[in-house]
Amino acid sequence: MAQVFLSLGSNIDRERHIRAGLDALAAEFGELQISRVFESVAVGFTSDNFYNLVVGIRTELPLGQLALRLREIEDANGRLRSGPKFSARTLDIDILTYDDLSGTVDGVKLPRAEIEKNAFVLQPLAELAPEVVHPLTGKTFARMWAEYDKSKQKLWPVPFTWP
Repeated sequence: MAQVFLSLGSNIDRERHIRAGLDALAAEFGELQISRVFESVAVGFTSDNFYNLVVGIRTELPLGQLALRLREIEDANGRLRSGPKFSARTLDIDILTYDDLSGTVDGVKLPRAEIEKNAFVLQPLAELAPEVVHPLTGKTFARMWAEYDKSKQKLWPVPFTWP
């Protein structure tokens, strides 16, 4: 079973879509590891604030099949793909890591670059998996968060319970 970390985000009917995403992931993969939910301003475009969190799953699905299944979950939650890359979205699920794979596998580039770039990915990942080592930097996610320039992006935890 592969240990996979996913980033979930939404800025359209945020609570409903995050809950629906978690429900779908739990139905598909069983027990989930879940970080706190954080709110942050949109990065790269002007829009409503996002809710973001990181979820850990275990799966036997190969990476390519997992990517397709996650896309189906996004689509089932009204994800539109016809707009610009940086735009509002109902549900965004990104594969951050798949075990310690690195490089492009089945069309998926790992580990996802947003881990090092975005606080809304790194903080919840460091919270959920502090001792896990980034496959390229060799640093734990906790160390990466400790070294991250927190003035670059503002985010804050929000009350959120699931299920």
